[in-house]
Amino acid sequence: MGEGPEISSAKEAADNELVLAFGRLQGAASRLEYILGRSLERECGISHLMYEVLLILGRAGGPGLSMRAIAQEQVLTTGGATRLVDRMEAAGLVERVEDPDDRRGRLVRLTPDGEETTVRASRLHVENIRRYFLAPLPPEDRERFAEDLRILSHSARDELPRLP
Repeated sequence: MGEGPEISSAKEAADNELVLAFGRLQGAASRLEYILGRSLERECGISHLMYEVLLILGRAGGPGLSMRAIAQEQVLTTGGATRLVDRMEAAGLVERVEDPDDRRGRLVRLTPDGEETTVRASRLHVENIRRYFLAPLPPEDRERFAEDLRILSHSARDELPRLP
């Protein structure tokens, strides 16, 4: 996937190897998101975005995370994160508690039901990842592919603007 010729027509743009490669990445991600997300909704009653927030809170542990930290981690606006957490709180998955380091602040943390849902959803999700994400790849390429995705994810994350 070298530099390639200069693009001078729509046909050349559509056939450009870098454009095609990135399109395949986007297509695979969208299809996998749909397949795995539908499974989480059907089996656990949560969206994939809710599942991601449960994982973020599980990883953070302790007293919980601020709304800003959740928004930043999920590349959401603080308003979007607030609406999502509102739905999760109504479902009994998370709760808002006082921030022990800032009496005016609030943190979000998992409830016992949120913890149980995270575990149940993760068992299902891991099986689906094995089936739809890893199984189609040659076994000898799986570890390198996962590492390459980690590198791409961190590189893109580092380019994003930080929330004020």
